[in-house]
Amino acid sequence: MELRVVCCVLLTCLFYTSSADKDFFTSIGQMTDLLYTEKDLVTSLKDYIRAEEDKLEQVKKWAEKLDVLSATATQDPEGFLGHPVNAFKLMKRLNTEWGELESLVLKDMSDGFISNLTIQRQYFPNDDDQTGAAKALMRLQDTYRLDTHTISSGELPGTNKDVAMSPMTVEDCFELGKIAYSDADYYHTELWMEQALKQLDGGEESSVDMVTILDYLSYSIYQQGELERALDYTKRLLKLDSAHQRANGNLKYFEYQLAKQNKVEAAEGQKEKETREREKREASDKKGRPADYLPERRKYEELCRGEGIKMTLRRQSRMFCRYSDNNRHPLYVLGPVKQEDEWDRPRIIRYHDILSNSEIEKVKELAKPRLRRATISNPITGVLETAHYRISKSAWLTAYEDPVVDKINQRIEDITGLNVKTAEELQVANYGVGGQYEPHFDFGRKDEPDAFKELGTGNRIATWLIYMSDVPSGGATVFTDVGAAVWPKKGSAVFWYNLFASGEGDYSTRHAACPVLVGNKWVSNKWMHERGQEFRRRCTLNESE
Repeated sequence: MELRVVCCVLLTCLFYTSSADKDFFTSIGQMTDLLYTEKDLVTSLKDYIRAEEDKLEQVKKWAEKLDVLSATATQDPEGFLGHPVNAFKLMKRLNTEWGELESLVLKDMSDGFISNLTIQRQYFPNDDDQTGAAKALMRLQDTYRLDTHTISSGELPGTNKDVAMSPMTVEDCFELGKIAYSDADYYHTELWMEQALKQLDGGEESSVDMVTILDYLSYSIYQQGELERALDYTKRLLKLDSAHQRANGNLKYFEYQLAKQNKVEAAEGQKEKETREREKREASDKKGRPADYLPERRKYEELCRGEGIKMTLRRQSRMFCRYSDNNRHPLYVLGPVKQEDEWDRPRIIRYHDILSNSEIEKVKELAKPRLRRATISNPITGVLETAHYRISKSAWLTAYEDPVVDKINQRIEDITGLNVKTAEELQVANYGVGGQYEPHFDFGRKDEPDAFKELGTGNRIATWLIYMSDVPSGGATVFTDVGAAVWPKKGSAVFWYNLFASGEGDYSTRHAACPVLVGNKWVSNKWMHERGQEFRRRCTLNESE
């Protein structure tokens, strides 16, 4: 098989996509397995290359030997063949040796590699994974206000300089722009096509031609109402390809629309001009906002960046760190837990050094094989489904399957004083590329009377959230209603009540997990329910207590 045919087979296999939705991009923990898969394939590929090189070396030596021989023989063919040994060897070569060479050239050295690749490709990410990872980059870009150059170069805040990173190519930037374009997201199409163009203008070699990039760029800019810029890029495209049919049509249309717009603006009075300018500014401010715009998205993103935190100095002065024995609990009298006030209303408490590194590794080991795409409950149908605003994978661990899980559950009960026998199982979550969970409530609201009916243990009274990894950049837990932000710290846990003592929901506990910018975020959480707490947290008549 010729090398070019082998390459075609290789490319076909590499771009093979399974029909199954694997959602690799939603969990960094599971994505690590892909690195080892790729490493194995690279080893197999290098074995194939060595085999091909050995084969070509044999062919090369044969050709060089015969080149010298034939050059000598053809100078005096009759004299050469007059020697009986030369005549015999010619017969032998043509009858036997050339046949052996033919077999060597036709020998397929790729069988081992293709076989390995065929086995491994069932574990490859699919189109949805690639699209999900691309959208995650754009989400990070918006949330943390990053320009395309920063992302393309890989120089993200919190990046470990010792970690190998290859910058994005023109093809990578172009692919992001195309994915945005397929969603009619012309804002991000423009940003990434412009970045691809900058890198191309900077001399980077690429299989993507400038005409194609300019075609996408001019149209995405036009769709955002910027006729003059769209026209400029169209003219630049036509300088490169004067016969481009779509660009020639767009040129005439853009010129017509621009002339019409200028005519209207010329006829406007001062008041109309001011109104138009104000509308342009408002449109510019909203540029890039997603179609599923959250009422508090701006506040949510500010908190994720560490901005807009509403804690006055006076309130901060009432926040303390202390050693707690939980009302002289026998386990904590001699070894109290480290307790820190994170927020006052709602009261959010952080407990330090709750899990050891060995316990964390055991929990991750138990959870990793079972990680599945995290779901949300559809508020209308009640059916569990995936959502673009919850990018993570989770697994549930029961107390009886390992002593470590049982110990963690007991520790939570001892520290909080709440009964965990009616709590949900320990949930372990690992966030993927740009992993997040947008603003939500942990408890069931009045318009969701059947939220936890099947459990039969009442509403979620409290949340216990353990951070099982440090996150170099991003990944905070933010409370959008009150302007609070809690940052991950490995081994620590945060605790808050979702319900007032009266049983009414505390709407100030609306919170979110910010997108992970750099790092791998692992958390585990325990949701305690109302049943079993009757004598541990007594009910009051005051709805706000």
